[in-house]
Amino acid sequence: MGKVAVLKKKVVSKKNKKVASKNTEQAETSNSDQKPEKLSKKWKNKQRVLLISSRGVSYLARHILANLKSMMPHSRSDSKFSRKHGLQELNEVAEIRNCNKIMYLEMHKKQDAFLWISAQPHGPSIKFSIENMHTMEELKLTGNCLKGSRPLLAFNDEFDSETHWKLMKELLIQVMGTPYHHPKSQPFVDHVLNFSILDNKIWVRNYQIGDELNSLAEVGPRFVLNPIKIFDGCFGGAVLYENPNYIAPVVNRRLAKERASVKYTNRLAQKMSIESRRTKGDTFPVDPTEDVFKI
Repeated sequence: MGKVAVLKKKVVSKKNKKVASKNTEQAETSNSDQKPEKLSKKWKNKQRVLLISSRGVSYLARHILANLKSMMPHSRSDSKFSRKHGLQELNEVAEIRNCNKIMYLEMHKKQDAFLWISAQPHGPSIKFSIENMHTMEELKLTGNCLKGSRPLLAFNDEFDSETHWKLMKELLIQVMGTPYHHPKSQPFVDHVLNFSILDNKIWVRNYQIGDELNSLAEVGPRFVLNPIKIFDGCFGGAVLYENPNYIAPVVNRRLAKERASVKYTNRLAQKMSIESRRTKGDTFPVDPTEDVFKI
């Protein structure tokens, strides 16, 4: 009888161990199933931005793109794009990379930089001319912020004055704003992206929020966006707005050369006037017969 009782106890203990192991496995599977549900509930804004540049960009444009990528954890990059294929193929690249917004930086003659911001696949899209680019490393400013932290987006009141500024504001919010609870973002808000309109241009600045109240320190990068056109579609379509005050950089350089050439033409005109006033030979008429009767 004693042996039978010992065997019964061993069988019962084995059954209890199996039941306990099943319970732990069920608990682990339930926890693993619950975690992605919680993340999916929190992370609702699924904005993904494709950061891409054209071939032949300068080193300054490459560093600006690198700074933007470090500030935007919801961005994805790709290899350089050739303009020979046409801008419409950027839609396919964005679809492959699972992105719904595109920031495309192209450069002409390694001097003139242009930035496209577009919503994929139906638009709208805005073409900017980038001026006065300065990177974080170039400025050597005192501000600092965490990589991947979420920024505060600040816009001045002029963005609500006209419809085209409202459209630019909405597109900039969707592109530059880091989604809440993004997996690659940091749970901190320690810097401010400031967008202000001055001389019909958008001036972009990045500031660190200090410990004290009303204390800001600039981090960089800094650049100026000069709007050119707003299109209805993605990289094309009907023109919704065209900036009447925009002057192409090529025209600006030509006008600067003309202003510099005016000084040269003025100097030539002065030299010609001096030579025209300069007398040749005698200053008054002389009669050759006056010395005939002199002794």
